Amino acid sequence: MSSSTSVRDISVGRQGPHVPSGGFVVNMLRQIVVASSDLENRRALTSILTRQGFDPISISSFAECRELIEKEAVGLLFCDQHLADGDYRDVLNASRTSTGRVHVVVISKHANWDEYLEAMRLGAFDVIASPCRPTDVEWMVIQARRDERNRSRERLTASAPPAPLANDLAARHAAVAKTA
Repeated sequence: MSSSTSVRDISVGRQGPHVPSGGFVVNMLRQIVVASSDLENRRALTSILTRQGFDPISISSFAECRELIEKEAVGLLFCDQHLADGDYRDVLNASRTSTGRVHVVVISKHANWDEYLEAMRLGAFDVIASPCRPTDVEWMVIQARRDERNRSRERLTASAPPAPLANDLAARHAAVAKTA
């Protein structure tokens, strides 16, 4: 993103219904972001997401990432372990201040078990290897979407009043139990 382009300029009109490579319609309600200080990695991951039918925002620094998290509804964020002005820990901290859940996927150049465990302990959604494989990226999108859908169902279930039918069945069961 050039210094003359604002975050608002990039993201206007993003994220309607899309058809990924699997052929099913996915309505991402929130934005997908790729944060990498390595231009080639950023282009490769953006290309994978674009081929899958998405329109991701591509950024190169933690400052841009923090600004996006504060101003946009970011749903899924692919982040290199190290950015020019921060790292995934900074991104995870910034994502906690977001109004919605940001699924942060850490991209690791080293398959190090201790780094994986640390990222997960700090709240990463998952960790994938760099260079990213299209199947890994698609799986992260599917898992993040599934997590959002499950959280929405939980919120609806928790706020919904009990169904009258359930109350009627309980009353009938109690009446039958008294006569027996």
